[in-house]
Amino acid sequence: MTGTTAAPPPSAEALIAEYDAERPARHLSGALSRAVTLIALGLSLYVLWWTFFPGSVLPYRMLFLAVVLPLVFVCYKPRRKGGNGPGAVDWALAALSLAACVYPLAVFDAFIRRTFDPTVLDTVAGAVICLLVLEACRRTVGWILPAVCLLFLAYAYYGGYLPFDWLLGHRGYDLDRILASFVMGTDGVYGVPLDVAATYIILFTIYGAVLDHSGAGRFFVDVSLAAFRRSRAAPGRTVTLAGFLLGTVSGSGVATTVSVGSVAWPILRRAGYPREQGGGVLAAAGIGAILSPPTLGAAAFIIAEYMEVGYLTVLIYALIPTLLYYLGIFLAIEIDARRYGTRAVAVAVDAPRLWPLLRRFGYHFSSLFVIVVLMALGQSPFRAVVYATLLAFALSFLDREHRLTPLRAARALAAGAMGVLPVAVTCAAAGMIVAVVTLTGLGLKASSLIVGVSGGVLAVTALMCALAVLLLGLAVPVTASFVIAAVIIAPALKNLGVSDAETYMFIFYYAVLSEVSPPTALSAFAASAITGGDAYRTMLATWKYTLPAFLVPFAFVLTPGGAGLLAQGTAGGILFAAGASALAVAALAAVTGGWPAGRSGVPVRALCGVAAVLLLFLSPGPVLAGAGVLALAVVLHLVLRRLSPRASPGGSPPGSVPEGSPSVPEGSPSVREAAPSPREDPAAQEGPP
Repeated sequence: MTGTTAAPPPSAEALIAEYDAERPARHLSGALSRAVTLIALGLSLYVLWWTFFPGSVLPYRMLFLAVVLPLVFVCYKPRRKGGNGPGAVDWALAALSLAACVYPLAVFDAFIRRTFDPTVLDTVAGAVICLLVLEACRRTVGWILPAVCLLFLAYAYYGGYLPFDWLLGHRGYDLDRILASFVMGTDGVYGVPLDVAATYIILFTIYGAVLDHSGAGRFFVDVSLAAFRRSRAAPGRTVTLAGFLLGTVSGSGVATTVSVGSVAWPILRRAGYPREQGGGVLAAAGIGAILSPPTLGAAAFIIAEYMEVGYLTVLIYALIPTLLYYLGIFLAIEIDARRYGTRAVAVAVDAPRLWPLLRRFGYHFSSLFVIVVLMALGQSPFRAVVYATLLAFALSFLDREHRLTPLRAARALAAGAMGVLPVAVTCAAAGMIVAVVTLTGLGLKASSLIVGVSGGVLAVTALMCALAVLLLGLAVPVTASFVIAAVIIAPALKNLGVSDAETYMFIFYYAVLSEVSPPTALSAFAASAITGGDAYRTMLATWKYTLPAFLVPFAFVLTPGGAGLLAQGTAGGILFAAGASALAVAALAAVTGGWPAGRSGVPVRALCGVAAVLLLFLSPGPVLAGAGVLALAVVLHLVLRRLSPRASPGGSPPGSVPEGSPSVPEGSPSVREAAPSPREDPAAQEGPP
């Protein structure tokens, strides 16, 4: 009798390649791999040098793109399936992109003077650059963003045929004028989005790569495993903390989800989590990495540029919403621990307790603090992250296994440059959309349309803007969706009196949350691939954990005290807004979890929902009313629980296994055997992907 062998679970690297579009698709080897590494290393060194000895901005962006585009065509496949090595077409596109991008640099002064009267060669070079950017974007993040760019290009060219009295009509532009706006100034391909990728983002990807190669990724997982090890809610807390810490290294929601999940899912399974709920915890922890200081996501750097404020200011804006986000996750985890009857598990780490682990490897945290401290002392974000990178490099020599020798340091710098490739081409493509909006005045026209449809009601306008950003985020990456929304959707909120900070942070959160929104929630799909759970149910579970992040942004757009959530205003106003919002998040957790201290019925959950809405008004009257309704819900819940003789403190009858959770027979292997620490597991020796 012949048995069948179960297929091995997909590796973390395979899952990232499948669900995270912003990852290299080729695995190069031999001389080509060494050549690409040298070029990427040269790009990193040039960026670091330019940080301390800056020159003209536009030539720097042009040279940056001249290096990025050829690397993309060599490192990314034209299709998901196919040969691994670059073919003749790839080499031709790489050579053509180098020639087209170098041409403006070779004749830079004359090229810029001819902005309103380009030559035939200027137009041809501009067209080639734009087409190559779109192809590079298609290879890295899919075909939808290039298609959106072509739609905007068509609008710029054919919009002149629309009746001039139509809201979206304009006088029309010929191809020479459109291409000049794309490549002969700082509004298109070489605009603010690419500048952010070539300055902020690449420095942070270099920092993350150095931190990862120095062993910080493995330490962050270990310290998370050691921090919460005794209670039944500890497995969920461990995943959340690990996601937050690893986000400083990966910078990607999907990559963080997979990196944490490959180690932590066995722990969640042994604790008694159903597959879908465990996947929801993993996805929520992964996406939280993009929402959390000190690195945030790429869109946060664009906020700083658009508002002309320091990046530290944006970090301050994000502080309270981040705390509320993680409060919601931790409360949901506590509720699920009771609902599913999860249990404490034994976890193996190198150090038996948290404090010995921190004493030995806690220096990995120091570079994170240095970034914030230096910016608070007045250093630019560029220099702050470079100094933090140098500190991480120096501290790596405290760990013999991960010391950054010259060869390892070179690989780390090259990895940092490679990590920015998909973001850079995405930003370059998004710059084309910004150029069309600027050229045609589409932003103000779209704003007038949104305000007109909503009747000028701020609440309706905010709801329409949130839906628009979410829909946009389903089609294009987070960075691109933020850029598009910032130039088209943001003016609608600004016209109704919403401040720049509140507007851009509102859009930022909804752009990021598109990664966990059905039907294309990439982080949730990746989590379900790890747990083996149903993808759709995993998405719904993720939505439950992330619900506060969907509702809190409305508070700082719609309510008078909402600015306090962005740490703006008086200390009393900030504390009031934070406290009221924290109560609202607790009420929301009770609504979605339905099991704060035993099963709660519809009346209790309805009261909690009403309380949450009232609390998020952030005004004294509604907040007092909301607190009263929440107190009534708590009393009613306790009374009903006391009247129910079958209620069990753990949420399930003693000795039972919750529905949907795997059975764990007596004497089964412990988590120490099923889920070894990355420091002990040879498969995890390379740290997070």
